[in-house]
Amino acid sequence: MNNSGKFKQESDGKIELSDKEIDGVLENVEEMGSGIDKEKARILRKEREKVKAKKALDKYNSDSSYRFLFDCVAELFADYLKSDIKYLNDGKLFDISLAAKWCPSIDSSYDKATLICEGIARRVFPRDSEKEYEGLEEGHYAYRVRDRLRKQVLVPLHKALELPEVYMSANAWNSLPYNRVASVAMKTYKELFAKHDNERFQEYLENVKTGKAKIAAGALLPHEIIGSLNDKDGGEVAELQWSRMVGDLAKKGKLTNCIAVCDVSGSMSGIPMEVSVALGLLVSELSEEPWKGKVITFSENPELHLIEGDTLKAKTQFVRNMEWGGNTDFQKVFDQILAVAVEGKLSEEQLIKRIFVFSDMEFDEANRCKYLEHLYSSVNNAEDGENFENWEKSWKKRVELLKEWEQNRKAMMQKEWETDYEVIQRKYRECGYNRVPEIIFWNLRNSSSTPVVAKQNGVAMVSGFSKNILTLFLDEGGIVNPEQVMEFAIRGEEYKKLAVYD
Repeated sequence: MNNSGKFKQESDGKIELSDKEIDGVLENVEEMGSGIDKEKARILRKEREKVKAKKALDKYNSDSSYRFLFDCVAELFADYLKSDIKYLNDGKLFDISLAAKWCPSIDSSYDKATLICEGIARRVFPRDSEKEYEGLEEGHYAYRVRDRLRKQVLVPLHKALELPEVYMSANAWNSLPYNRVASVAMKTYKELFAKHDNERFQEYLENVKTGKAKIAAGALLPHEIIGSLNDKDGGEVAELQWSRMVGDLAKKGKLTNCIAVCDVSGSMSGIPMEVSVALGLLVSELSEEPWKGKVITFSENPELHLIEGDTLKAKTQFVRNMEWGGNTDFQKVFDQILAVAVEGKLSEEQLIKRIFVFSDMEFDEANRCKYLEHLYSSVNNAEDGENFENWEKSWKKRVELLKEWEQNRKAMMQKEWETDYEVIQRKYRECGYNRVPEIIFWNLRNSSSTPVVAKQNGVAMVSGFSKNILTLFLDEGGIVNPEQVMEFAIRGEEYKKLAVYD
């Protein structure tokens, strides 16, 4: 990659430009009109576009998997666009989808490389839909339906949706309706709004703060919002979008009376850290008193903390700076919760329902191992003696125990946890509580494999991270099981055409 951030490939000692770079060169030639005949540049461009189109057609005709994917995408866009035009004509503007926004632009580099817009246009305006198409050559028919797709479908829908890109491209910043800007677009364009229309944009943000206007947050995930806190706007938009997200989830009654154990150790850097902090804060804000605004540290001596700070940025910093350790003692976590419940004389309904543990470890690694502690303690005590023979026997015993541990680690850890869990249940029963909070242990370290959900006594374990699994987590109030993961992945209309052959 060169200094300008463009990729180049070397072949036989020569540098070959990418298609995008060549197109850029041709554009410059056409604009300058010097050195090379502009007409020749245009001809060269047309020839290159023909080559791209031929490649796209060859791939469509020769690759059945690609053809199936192409047809599915084209049909999906066509179906939505036809429905949206009907909604527009019927005056049902709020029923219009965002298909027109995400539809590839006609003659864009993506369209030229795939011919996807022609595929969509042919489905929106099939040959048998108009008499004028009868007898037309394929080239003329394709040109006409592409033109109709642009003028009669995409342009009207763009205007109806009041997409910010329409106003931005027309330099009509002072007419841009900020209350119609989608969450991702607001996150992406906020600095441009402030640059070109600062007075109106700041007025809009003030109206959001006072409840006179709303800001969208639905398509953003918690960690994406807190990731914007250090942007040039000082995190003002992120603060407002966070408040909107918390309010929307609170109305659904999700994640109430839950608490998070947040691992903020050094190994959590990157996405796992952002997700751990964001979800820890989110769970704390959705819970009811006395759990509201609280989080538990991931350490050998876990503590219940009231999150400090008046702003979202300050709160995230507080969580990041909490004490952490290599593992945690889950029995002590349950003890902390029980102590608060007993002191506050909480009812069964007010007790914590779920404990969410956000870490980059597996449960058996994170749970403090008392077996190993006992092993090292007994050996160290023997080493303190002066008798060499005792020390030698102790050392051999340590080696034997370590071998046993390596061979049966999973089973021994599970047995140890089951013993701990029985103690936890007994403690809660003695205090008048028949129900013990469930642990949802989520290993956030990104994995190329599908997230795995496992279960052992009192613990549901999720391994791997993706946006889909996080969306499912928020939609279902933290309950995640294998069936839900599968159903979430295949619940779209586009999957109804598929059949399973065994």
